[in-house]
Amino acid sequence: MHLTDRGFPLFLTFDLDAETMWTARDPAYASRPILMSQGAYGWKVGADRVLALLARYGLKSTFFIPGLVIDQRPELMQRILEAGHEIAHHSYTHRWILSLSPEQEREEMEKGIESIKRITGRSPRGWRSPAAEISPITMPMLVEKGFDYSSNFFDDDSPYLHTVEGKPTKIVELPFRWVLDDAPFFQYSIVLPGRTMQAPSAVLEAWTSEFDVLYAERRMLVIAMHPEMIGQPSRIKALEGLIEHALKHDVWMGRCDEMVDALRPKLEGATA
Repeated sequence: MHLTDRGFPLFLTFDLDAETMWTARDPAYASRPILMSQGAYGWKVGADRVLALLARYGLKSTFFIPGLVIDQRPELMQRILEAGHEIAHHSYTHRWILSLSPEQEREEMEKGIESIKRITGRSPRGWRSPAAEISPITMPMLVEKGFDYSSNFFDDDSPYLHTVEGKPTKIVELPFRWVLDDAPFFQYSIVLPGRTMQAPSAVLEAWTSEFDVLYAERRMLVIAMHPEMIGQPSRIKALEGLIEHALKHDVWMGRCDEMVDALRPKLEGATA
């Protein structure tokens, strides 16, 4: 099945976690300046480097951003919006959902929605969970709040429509996998799990190989990145290498919300 008439869908997405990558795990990390500086790189340097690369290729994208970061960095949010990118929901404080009570999870969801509404003037259309976790109330809450898409599950290489509590929904899932995330390659910190630091060539090889197989199968590709990681000098070259590789093909790169609108009629037709 051809998913769209606009080419192979390639979603370049960015989780701008900044300091919440650390403080979500332990609020006491906020008192450790060096740890915080690793997260601050995302909003001080990395995000603008990513924005410059996207602008150079005329690309629009989606940034999943915790509400706390939105509230703290309004000037950066304006630069993201003025460049034509989408801001989507990534919780409020980036706390892992499985560590929250249902009441706390709802508060994270609602505070994040309000942060996005204040900066964009509208409710978010897409949602990505912190640390790729959900609870029994997460998907019903996405239905309740009117979300159009989710990018959380690892169970497919093609988009699909969610069924929640036994009922079909309009929520399109944009699945990805850990190999399509920059964190397993680049997340190095003395207090974070993994402590990984691989050469940018490793991620470029993995992502272009994934692209080639999925392109041949007429599926799609979702890449999840973090400006504090992919925005570093050597690593931004890996992202540029993927873009250059993709542009040799019939490919469509854009915002998640706009691409989902084009995908949904095909998905609805396939399930009718």
